[in-house]
Amino acid sequence: MAHITVDTLTYTQLAKSFDHALLRPEMTTSEVVLGCNLAARYDVKSVCVKPCDVRLAAETLAGTSVLVGTVISFPHGNSPTSIKIAESLQAIDDGATELDVVINIGLLRGGEVQKVEDEVRAVVQAAKKRYLGVLIKVIFENAYLSREEIVLACKLTERAGAEFVKTSTGFAATGHTIEDLRLMRESVSERIEVKASGGVKTLDQVVAILQTGTTRVGSSSTDKILDEFKRVRGELCTSRLLPKTLDTRVEHAK
Repeated sequence: MAHITVDTLTYTQLAKSFDHALLRPEMTTSEVVLGCNLAARYDVKSVCVKPCDVRLAAETLAGTSVLVGTVISFPHGNSPTSIKIAESLQAIDDGATELDVVINIGLLRGGEVQKVEDEVRAVVQAAKKRYLGVLIKVIFENAYLSREEIVLACKLTERAGAEFVKTSTGFAATGHTIEDLRLMRESVSERIEVKASGGVKTLDQVVAILQTGTTRVGSSSTDKILDEFKRVRGELCTSRLLPKTLDTRVEHAK
């Protein structure tokens, strides 16, 4: 992997790795609008909103570069395939261009891998028939899975035609881990991207995530992390300039 540090990242590179999460069940309409406006102000990659908020988000973000994403069968993944498809098509019609779809975790844990793959493929095919450019991110909820099951989920996701593998919903007991992200990156081809979510709250965490080859981060702490980046980068720039300033003063004093 390329060596990524706070010093080598640009603001745009960092901001465009963020899916700003607006998924709390108690969020009001006004809070969703505020969250979308924040995403536009910080120029992130996308917002990830509840299905009922997709149309609102699309209207709020019209004319910006921020994409609208949503979640399907969230957070448990237990809806029948037909409902996952219907939910996906409704989201696309409402303006979503990215869908984060939760797999049927119980089927995977029970070894019914082909059923899980068939379901993901059905959702992918139906969604892309409605809108070819839609991106499908498949959520595993790694907190409930063994390493072997995570690898199986990665493989079936790629075979089914989705674009992303994703660690977590953010609603389980634990979220992303660096170990899981490395495993996921190693288990798919370069065509597939990796998304981390669940417990992403600091700049150091995001840098460590990106160092694994992960390209997308889901977080509700987007503004705090990007503000921290701007502050740290400002301090780094100041510290680099300081020795030159001191040298100049010494030179003038001679």
